[in-house]
Amino acid sequence: MNYLAHIYLSGTQEGVIIGNFIADGIKGKKYQKYPDDIQKGILLHRAIDSFTDSHPIVKKSTARLHQKHGHYSGVVVDVYYDHFLAKNWNAYSNKPLTIYACEFYKLLQKNYLVLPKRIQKMLPIMVSENWLLSYQSLQGISIIFNKMYKRIPRENNLNFAILDLEKHYTAFETEFTLFFKELKLFSQQKLKTL
Repeated sequence: MNYLAHIYLSGTQEGVIIGNFIADGIKGKKYQKYPDDIQKGILLHRAIDSFTDSHPIVKKSTARLHQKHGHYSGVVVDVYYDHFLAKNWNAYSNKPLTIYACEFYKLLQKNYLVLPKRIQKMLPIMVSENWLLSYQSLQGISIIFNKMYKRIPRENNLNFAILDLEKHYTAFETEFTLFFKELKLFSQQKLKTL
């Protein structure tokens, strides 16, 4: 899953939200230097990633992209799934996405010093371009893929990933909806055990 899904699946505890968001940059046991609630978010993030990567519905989505995107198929599907979460946000939350995103950015700004350096550098761009809200539109997704294409030094076809989404839009949305229902339950249960 990508940023929006990880944040959403964290629930309402601020530390868990921050931990889940920064988790990709925290390797191995380095998470243990953070406060308990942030550790919980990092561990939740890792559990979500493991659940997602091994799930048959997600594998079906990524298989559709393997020929064109190879190693990056999972990354592409993560962004697609965030698009469907943002597009159908009202089915998942009573709070409008515009407000939800704004509150999240404020949370990060309030906890700026706890964020890894990479996230600190990224934060002003994320806020000014309103990444979380940009997931709602195909245009926003297209911009995200083009930026990823330019940022990754290895040869990739991410600049064409929007075309694959448009071509198989209904199939990807159906798979997301079925998978996210299971992922939401998994995340809620995992939070209770952490």
